[in-house]
Amino acid sequence: MVCVSPPNHEPNDAATTGPGRAQPAEERADAAVEPGWSAPLISPAGLAAVLDAPGRPVVLDVRWRLGGPHGRADHLAGHVPGAGFVDLDSELADPQGVGGLGGRHPLPSVARLERALRLCGVRAGSRVVAYDDGDGSVAARAWWLLRWAGLPADRVAVLDGGWKAWRAAGLPEETGALAPQNGTIVVRPGGMPVVDAEGAAAIAGAGVLLDARAAVRYRGEQEPVDRRAGHIPGAINAPFTGHVGPDGHWLPPEELAERFRALGVGRGPVGAYCGSGVTAASVVLALEVAGLRPPERPAVLYAGSWSDWSSDRRRPVATGEEPGDPGQL
Repeated sequence: MVCVSPPNHEPNDAATTGPGRAQPAEERADAAVEPGWSAPLISPAGLAAVLDAPGRPVVLDVRWRLGGPHGRADHLAGHVPGAGFVDLDSELADPQGVGGLGGRHPLPSVARLERALRLCGVRAGSRVVAYDDGDGSVAARAWWLLRWAGLPADRVAVLDGGWKAWRAAGLPEETGALAPQNGTIVVRPGGMPVVDAEGAAAIAGAGVLLDARAAVRYRGEQEPVDRRAGHIPGAINAPFTGHVGPDGHWLPPEELAERFRALGVGRGPVGAYCGSGVTAASVVLALEVAGLRPPERPAVLYAGSWSDWSSDRRRPVATGEEPGDPGQL
């Protein structure tokens, strides 16, 4: 398996410099956790309870829509008090490589991510909450990147139900833009395991590779964005929309665990991909919520995902409902 960062040890071990890495004491001054705080998911009431407490969490508004309109306008019209807006396309991802190499949302450079987080006030000892206004998948991308950047697992959360749940609860709102903050976080990549195309193929052959896209794209019946239709041979379809209920809240841990066990997730290697590496991050989060992959042993992310895989016509493609034969990889 070719691993980009960090190596995938048995089974799915994060690097020792990952989420549990100790932070300098002077940067952990706000480490006390008030009632209401929880990770990796936090309820609207829980977030509201800690917003005015000492060492309040940094809140990131990452609302985004494929094809637009831009989420910044929604942010300016109303957001969680004190939240800063972070753009998926320009701040949580690097520009797409030539010919689709690396996928449509490559991992951001250290400098790009560090600048965005610092402008929102993130420090090494910060607690951070991300939210979107959809199914939590874009917020999960922010959550994953924060963990990848080196923040401990117990300091990063996704707002359960997102902006819609916050508004439905009648909680305070704020308009306008957050003034630039003076965050001091130093991004240290490696806190979450990542693989390239070769590594994803190895997981498909030796473990469980989950494809988070809609079933019609997995089967190859529709492909509205990428160059070829179908899926990585051996991958199993696990649409990201199955992580949340009709109300937009994440399913209970036991329901998520049942879903993933039915898909074959056990003690062996497990990885996830999607179209561009965004919604697959919600698979990693859902597996952690389910208790099947604890923070010290997260699932592996194929960050380039299908947009990277399909950019090389030498790579095999499977279609239909069956995973296909990973032996052809």
